[in-house]
Amino acid sequence: MNILSIQSSVAYGHVGNSAAVFPLQRLGHEVWPIDTVQFSNHTGYGQWRGEVFPAGHLADVLQGIDERGALRDCQAVLSGYLGDAAIGDVVLDAVGRVRAGNPGALYCCDPVMGDEGRGLFVRPDIPQFFIERALPAADVATPNQFELELLTGVSIVGLADAVAAAQLLRARGPAAVAVTSLRAPAVEAGRLGSLLVTEQGAWIVDTPLLDFPILPNGAGDVFAALLLGRLVSGDGPAAALEKTVSGLYALLTCTLASGTRELALIAAQDELIRPSRPHRARQISP
Repeated sequence: MNILSIQSSVAYGHVGNSAAVFPLQRLGHEVWPIDTVQFSNHTGYGQWRGEVFPAGHLADVLQGIDERGALRDCQAVLSGYLGDAAIGDVVLDAVGRVRAGNPGALYCCDPVMGDEGRGLFVRPDIPQFFIERALPAADVATPNQFELELLTGVSIVGLADAVAAAQLLRARGPAAVAVTSLRAPAVEAGRLGSLLVTEQGAWIVDTPLLDFPILPNGAGDVFAALLLGRLVSGDGPAAALEKTVSGLYALLTCTLASGTRELALIAAQDELIRPSRPHRARQISP
């Protein structure tokens, strides 16, 4: 399968396309990355070099791909960190072009905006762009708990709140909503949950909460890539969620053991795709 991925990129470490492209390739997909930024490293370090690419640059790259006649053979579009809403316009243009040649193509929107503890780290116009334009066009959305609360206005206290918020988001467009980083009391204390809600039902997989001295960036980008890759490959919702979470947990376990701040994406690549310790999904609604 061919997947167009429009996200940030870093030279050092693994976030955005630098986290998403390799797992998709290991799943057997051809990936065409368009980078929204090129930074030396992710911004969590507090210092970085590089620049956000203007929307015109991205549009020009997209036009060049289209001129090769490639977009009609694209099966999915993945978007992550945008930088500004003008870049979002390019993403939606890409989705429209891909669907013009392949109406069944999936659009997975990872509404990267913030996280618990860090708060909002995007420009003020980005949340409204996701609410009004990107999510209504999406087939799959992958917010974390913080982002789901921001997008829906629902305070997630228990698991039922998370399901209700995901259903509210589904009503605005995406057929499938996957929620990452669910914390207690939505899940048992000491564990972290990932929830997938579709028309067929809702499933959750929870794993032990790993004790990182500094939580590595990019895990959400890997999650979105793996989930989309599994769905495009034909896995059903429960199987896609199980394989995605199991692979990501193996990656995080390897990263913790390595003592590095960056995801051990290369060292854990086999476990990422064929995890030796599966974590099973539990259906929580019919």
